[in-house]
Amino acid sequence: MKRYVKAIESDLHRKDDKKTFEGFQDCMDEIKNHIPEEKHKTTPLFLGATAGMRLLEASKIMGKLRDFLSKQNFQFHNASIITGQEEGLYGWITVNYLKENFLQKNMWNTYIRPNGAETVGSMDLGGASTQIAFQVQERGEGPDYMHVKLYGYPYTVYTHSFLCYGKNEADKRVLDKVIRESSDPAYIINPCYPRGFNITTKASSIYDTECIPKPKNYNSGQEFYMVGGSDSEKCGQIVKSIFNFQNCPSKQCSFNGVEQPPVTGDFMAYAGFYFIARALEQSGKSDLGQFNIAVGNFCNTDWAKLKVQKHWISDTYLKTYCFASHYVLTLLADGYKFDNETWKNIHFEQKETNIGWSLGYMLSMSNMIPSEVKEITPMTNPVFAGLIFLFSALIIVTAVLGFIILIRTCY
Repeated sequence: MKRYVKAIESDLHRKDDKKTFEGFQDCMDEIKNHIPEEKHKTTPLFLGATAGMRLLEASKIMGKLRDFLSKQNFQFHNASIITGQEEGLYGWITVNYLKENFLQKNMWNTYIRPNGAETVGSMDLGGASTQIAFQVQERGEGPDYMHVKLYGYPYTVYTHSFLCYGKNEADKRVLDKVIRESSDPAYIINPCYPRGFNITTKASSIYDTECIPKPKNYNSGQEFYMVGGSDSEKCGQIVKSIFNFQNCPSKQCSFNGVEQPPVTGDFMAYAGFYFIARALEQSGKSDLGQFNIAVGNFCNTDWAKLKVQKHWISDTYLKTYCFASHYVLTLLADGYKFDNETWKNIHFEQKETNIGWSLGYMLSMSNMIPSEVKEITPMTNPVFAGLIFLFSALIIVTAVLGFIILIRTCY
């Protein structure tokens, strides 16, 4: 199967249908260019929406999208909003499918399970939410434990999605904290911004979200003038303050009272995790101590030096990466409880394609990963011994015949 992934840089808009459907039309045009026209009518088409949609007026928008997609010349099935747990599970399926940790087809077109293959945990950081998913040996119960059967093998996967804790929404939470701690909205020192950087931000860009309560006497047009402080320690403190590590109803939680079993095995951290780690030059495999040092070095560097050192990163993202690096460090170490040893099992990767939940969603919806497959029955000992005897006899007979032919040829 050839995979094709295309990201469209266009958001869903609450009030501007034209902008919304321009993005989807671009996406459909790309699909049409990569699928032969004669196969359009037989190609299944699905739409899955995730955290960002869960924060919008979903029913109205989804209705319009279903109408739009049903008019395309494809076999349209459904458009739906998937749950956070499903989003995490589909990301886990994507990662392990790409790594071929499930069954593979051999040269006889028969499914076999890779010898000694273990699944890999999945961590996704989007704009509105973040997910963690990994296989556990115990058959846990509850909404965060999903039981799936792939290629005839059962898996219990722990998965949880934290809505409003994606990079963009967490950034707004931190900006809200910085604003509330400042006495002068006309001059706010943001410790997470680099020294030498300044920006004027409208209140609507921070508070036009369902994730943050609006302040008293809220004025969407109010402007905040912020300057960078390059204060790594203070930035880390503010980032930690948007998490609740106190209330835990069981032995172990991640944060905000969410129960989580201990992390085990290897993990792939992708999407926002990868880009932030790359900015810190910590992509691939890393070390918790090294990552911590890299965060401090980045956050204590002024704007002019950052622009030279990280010239490949656009200013839009570069100004946020001190906050983002502290956020990733806090989320993984304090939230998910990765320590000095287990951190070494995290791979910050992008691989050859944009890893995400969408491939796992497509594989599940189109039944390309069957729940059952025909098992390969191993040979019994008598059959194996009989075959060895037969092959040995054939070799002996062939050798004797060859010797006889050689003698007759010579004499």
